[in-house]
Amino acid sequence: MSEKKEFANPKNFVNRELSWLKFNDRVLEEARDKQNPLLERVRFLAISQSNLDEWFMVRVASLAQMVKVGYDGKDAAGMTPIEQLNAVSAAAGDQVKLQYQTLSRVLLPALKEYDIQLLRLADLDSRQYDYFEDYFDRELFPVLTPMADDETRPFPFLANDSINIAVRLTKPGTETDKKEKLFATLQVPDNVFKRIIPVPGTSNHFILLEDVIKEFVAKMFLGYDVKETATYRVLRDMELDVAEDDTPNLLKEVQAKLVERERGAVIRLEIESTMSKHIKTRLQDALKVDDFRTYAVSGPIDLTFMSELVKVVKDFPELSYPKFQAYQATDLAKGNIFDTIRNQDQLLHHPYDTFDSVVRFIQQAAEDEDVLAIKMTLYRVSGDSPIIKALGLAARNGKQVTALVEVKARFDEENNVHWAQELERMGVHVIYGLRGLKTHSKLTLVVRREGDEIRRYLHMGTGNYNDVTAHFYTDLGLLTSDTNMGIDAANVFNILSGYSEPEYFHKLHISPDGIREFLEEKIAQEIANSKAGRPAYIKFKANSISDAPIVQHLYAASQAGVKVDLIVRGISILQTGIPNVSENIELHSIVGRFLEHSRIYMFANDGAAEVYLSSADLMTRNLNRRVELLFPVEDPALKQRVEDIFDTQWNDNVKTRVMQDDGSYQKVDRRGSTTALDAQMSFVEAAAMQVKAQAKAAAKEAQREQFMPLNNPFDDANKPTNTQE
Repeated sequence: MSEKKEFANPKNFVNRELSWLKFNDRVLEEARDKQNPLLERVRFLAISQSNLDEWFMVRVASLAQMVKVGYDGKDAAGMTPIEQLNAVSAAAGDQVKLQYQTLSRVLLPALKEYDIQLLRLADLDSRQYDYFEDYFDRELFPVLTPMADDETRPFPFLANDSINIAVRLTKPGTETDKKEKLFATLQVPDNVFKRIIPVPGTSNHFILLEDVIKEFVAKMFLGYDVKETATYRVLRDMELDVAEDDTPNLLKEVQAKLVERERGAVIRLEIESTMSKHIKTRLQDALKVDDFRTYAVSGPIDLTFMSELVKVVKDFPELSYPKFQAYQATDLAKGNIFDTIRNQDQLLHHPYDTFDSVVRFIQQAAEDEDVLAIKMTLYRVSGDSPIIKALGLAARNGKQVTALVEVKARFDEENNVHWAQELERMGVHVIYGLRGLKTHSKLTLVVRREGDEIRRYLHMGTGNYNDVTAHFYTDLGLLTSDTNMGIDAANVFNILSGYSEPEYFHKLHISPDGIREFLEEKIAQEIANSKAGRPAYIKFKANSISDAPIVQHLYAASQAGVKVDLIVRGISILQTGIPNVSENIELHSIVGRFLEHSRIYMFANDGAAEVYLSSADLMTRNLNRRVELLFPVEDPALKQRVEDIFDTQWNDNVKTRVMQDDGSYQKVDRRGSTTALDAQMSFVEAAAMQVKAQAKAAAKEAQREQFMPLNNPFDDANKPTNTQE
């Protein structure tokens, strides 16, 4: 068997979806970790639910589609779609059970110790019970719409991710043996009302909206007896399939597909474990859902509500992570930011370095009279984005402003369509990228006239231009006025907005034609160096590694003796510890307070280390079907800082899980003499020290200015005039 075939052997790979479930297990571990503040553990449980929902709506839905059309191709691990679907359905079922065990056996009892409780109406006193009955009569009754399912009225359409209540009824006076089992359903209006309702007279006792409805729902079925109520939820296939080849107007096509997507096939049915077999069967028949896609849960449906619980709990700040202030260098916070960047490249490490520097870069460009043009790619932005406002201001100030808005960004399509239309109304030139490709790169180009020359200023990053997620996603960004990078960036925008095929790029690399080839070339270089006895290593940090060809190149590097260190937060189809294949590969995963999102690619390069940052993960979609950007960090001090960031994370022994040879992940064993290192908290502490030192220096400067004499008595020019002469 050839070397290439040996590396491609399915036994050398982990199934992508099963690997993702292991990642979500690590998130769920954080909910069970008593070292985390209690309300943060509650939040981790909610995150694990949100993650699982999106995974079902996209990945499981894709597998189901492949099975439906009869596709039987195998993944890198040698599994067909139906084999994957069966395997992940069982594994997801185990994870759901663990979620609810975490809720009922761990978190709710721990919350109760602080008298934070989710109650049932049976737990209330008469006054409180009357309050909720009045709440139902006054607020809920007028809004609720029960929908019968019988011979004359078909089963109603259920919106994706909606919580519903199934009701089984009978007609009084009918003979017992002839009683018809009547059925109705109604949607819980949690889009109109808060799902968590405070209990009057208490600080932190709550009732769920659906429990109030179920208690008094009989008032909606006068003349009938309610025999059973049960909560359920459906998740639909939410993958957006836009046929761009036949689409003259991409914006309108995306809008149409958004409406169509809401009616996708049901991919998952969640039901209360107490639901009767009769109602369960009726729902499965009506929704066309098999048993293996039906999940019975022992607790409230849809645990994402726990993140709302965190927000409404009062008087327990110690149960959450302490707040911290991100650092901003004085030169980036004040004065002319272009002078600062021109003097030296600036590296930003979010959220420890504030995202305000990026916002200020764009805001100052919008107002600077010497700025001629701003060009920017936007993948995900916040609902009230200061960057969008700055682009609009720049257009009003007469600058040439171009924004590429990726309207196909998953689950942000509607938001991005809105902002695309708003930007056009503001006078911004909006483009939608290349046909068939998502534009995922994070790039801003500012063109400025300085005397007789034109200078280009860039911001390039690993994360989105989103001022909200920048508070809890870890990302890296570079501000530079490097001439060659500026020329490359201009060519990138020419490719995106028009017809341009530059022969080469000076320093930047883009996918789909560039990043894969560049990484493979660098890996090959490390292999050659190792075989020649020269210094060789590969250090990658990414969110996911699921591209089989890249994995095979890393296996080749390992076999050649190259030490390969990988920090991968999520999916990894790569397997460590395989004899003669991956013995020199070690893989760490960090799951903690912040979502690790930065992408770092480093090579020993025979002792002259090279450091690159990128928007791209090591996934086939990023390397083949997206416009991504990879860029170098060249300033020696900034290169060292990136290396230090990687090394700090590599040496983390608190939030790191290390992939074992059997594919499992285990935390670092600190028993003995090992000092605890939580990389994220160490960065928080370093930022706090910088903020403190900055404040101290500012106070000292203010004091110096306060006591500075207005005039120098020994200066002849300021000597008082002698009026007697």
